[in-house]
Amino acid sequence: MIQTHVFTAGDTPLVVSAPHVGTYVPAAILGRLTPEAAELADTDWHIERLYDFARGLGASVIAATQSRLVIDLNRDPSGQPLYPGASNTELCPLGTFADGPVYRHGGAPDGAEIAARVETCWRPYHAALAAELARARARFGVAVLWDAHSIVSRAPRFFAGTLPDFNLGTADGASCDPALAARVHAILAAAPGFSAVHNGRFKGGYITRHYGQPADGVHALQLEMAQSAYMVEGPPFAWDPERAARVRPVLEACLGACLDWARARQ
Repeated sequence: MIQTHVFTAGDTPLVVSAPHVGTYVPAAILGRLTPEAAELADTDWHIERLYDFARGLGASVIAATQSRLVIDLNRDPSGQPLYPGASNTELCPLGTFADGPVYRHGGAPDGAEIAARVETCWRPYHAALAAELARARARFGVAVLWDAHSIVSRAPRFFAGTLPDFNLGTADGASCDPALAARVHAILAAAPGFSAVHNGRFKGGYITRHYGQPADGVHALQLEMAQSAYMVEGPPFAWDPERAARVRPVLEACLGACLDWARARQ
């Protein structure tokens, strides 16, 4: 049995998802990757370390173990693109964020292999996430899903210029209560030395859009963070203690606000 994720159950309405932190690539896939792709540069580096306080808040935490190059857990399993008309990475990515090939010539997965990866990697993660959100909703009457991400601050393939430090996404307001989104965005926007935007280039991926159902009591927010805010971009993708120390209190305030908001509705 392939371990697709690590799950820790909490005792609050808050669920934290980290679908792109995994770095494991099965040998049968790794040998087909280009040297560039094999560096796993497109990983959401150190996100689990940045959010290691979440368990202390009582949040349930689910984190991927498989690399997003195996399968992207934040994409529709049908392969439908997140942003029609823009550059998108696939369910099983074929191109890196730097717009280079993921696979050596002839190594890309065919339809049968993609379907197998959906069954062995994608579905177990989402089954666990869906079950935990349902449990929280049944117990507390409300659940808040925080989908934690990061990306290089400059990626011309996806956006022009430099990305703001904090990119809050709520599917253009469809995935959570507007008051909750406004409260979180206010915290991000007020953080000294950082920039923030709400529903800019990153509006939330499949996880935010699929699970965020405010009418059913499940509210989802995605935070896409520029990696320059807390680490050294580029190999060896080192954690920067000084930068991270400035970011962590902002994240703690955001998750605390989510919990306060949810508890007021129990």
